[in-house]
Amino acid sequence: MAKKSGGGTPATVALTKAGIAFTLHAYEHDPRAASFGLEAAEALGVAPERVLKTLLASLDGRLVVGIVPVTGQLDLKALARALGGSKAVMADQAAAERATGYVVGGISPLGQKRPHPTVVDSSALDHPTVYVSGGRRGLDLEIAPADLVRATGAVTDRIGR
Repeated sequence: MAKKSGGGTPATVALTKAGIAFTLHAYEHDPRAASFGLEAAEALGVAPERVLKTLLASLDGRLVVGIVPVTGQLDLKALARALGGSKAVMADQAAAERATGYVVGGISPLGQKRPHPTVVDSSALDHPTVYVSGGRRGLDLEIAPADLVRATGAVTDRIGR
């Protein structure tokens, strides 16, 4: 099931409780890194397309989650369409941290304080496993994309560009 290497976070606790297999990957985080996701890909020696970032947006006044490869950007119009909303804007950093219980750069799509409607970019399904934040900077979870979708209650759609 879970490979222990660095302690539990709400994300690892949620996956363990759900019986979903994952592997933890810790790496030395450089706070000066220009892109936390690209830093993770390089440190872990994996293709950056397999490393996903978790972004919060405000869609018609409610917080939602978009998960896209670190090599691209979140298409807010596509996110809104995928969730049946009209207008999405990036959430304020402080609001994202409050709503998830994580700090920016370490926001995991798993084990958030409250569940939020979530969309995983469908490109994630092209890989046997993907990497998402484990709940703190310098800690990533490797997980099958279908398990990520199941654990977050997400829908999949093309939301990256």
